[in-house]
Amino acid sequence: MKKQFPRTQVENVSLSRMLIGTNWLLGWSHTSASADEMIKRRYESAEAFKPILETYLSHGVDSIMAPFGLSPELTRAVKETEQHMGRKIVMIDTPTLDVTDSAEGRRISQRMVRESKERGAKICLIHHSAAEQLVNKNLGQIVRLDDYTRMIRDAGMVPGLSAHMPELVVYSDQNGYDVQTYIQIFNCMGFLMQVEIETVASIIHSAKKPVMTIKSMAAGRCSPYVGLTFSWNAIRPQDMVTVGAFTPQEAQEDIEISLAAIEHRFPDLERRGSPNEGQAAFGG
Repeated sequence: MKKQFPRTQVENVSLSRMLIGTNWLLGWSHTSASADEMIKRRYESAEAFKPILETYLSHGVDSIMAPFGLSPELTRAVKETEQHMGRKIVMIDTPTLDVTDSAEGRRISQRMVRESKERGAKICLIHHSAAEQLVNKNLGQIVRLDDYTRMIRDAGMVPGLSAHMPELVVYSDQNGYDVQTYIQIFNCMGFLMQVEIETVASIIHSAKKPVMTIKSMAAGRCSPYVGLTFSWNAIRPQDMVTVGAFTPQEAQEDIEISLAAIEHRFPDLERRGSPNEGQAAFGG
């Protein structure tokens, strides 16, 4: 049996500390429209998703983050991979709720939360683009957040918060909202981070609940070895790193690099190619 990835806990839900990222499965490259289209062409059916899901799952990486409502094919692939592998996959959903302060807005959000539960999600995190509409920096509050975390609780899921804006972690902890985990952008390049890396690291280390870090490789702007080694060594044992890959081979490499970082050893990887691989600097 392959070495299984370390685990953590969000409330009563056991998760692999590596979370399966889905930007490079669903077509959000953070690079270009052509890259987005390349991803969508490769992953256009449930069958296409299965090999990479099976690769993660074989190493005990059994927790996946996605806006599942936007991809019925990914949702179906998760269910069929569970059946094929005989192992459960923890679905972490990130729906963009309608936070309009109206009866209609609440009905829409309740429907979206209910659909998230019906798809099989265990943890539901309000997408940052919705949550940030509720932030009042003057008051240091996330107004009406309790309305939405209560919907998630009532549906039988664990509530969380996508907090691209780092203040959301601080405000949530200060006000005691029913938020059991956070998504926070964190990488060695400061890519998409709204304040300095050191400040976000401090917020993560002070957070009252486990943090799911994202963009560990700055959407391909740094190598997996650099990005993942930084992330695993800059977070706490209860925190997680979301790792997206484009192919099963990339997933294998990312898992080995991550395990090596956690175990404080050098990863066992094939060398990258070169026109002259006999150079001394390449170890040849």
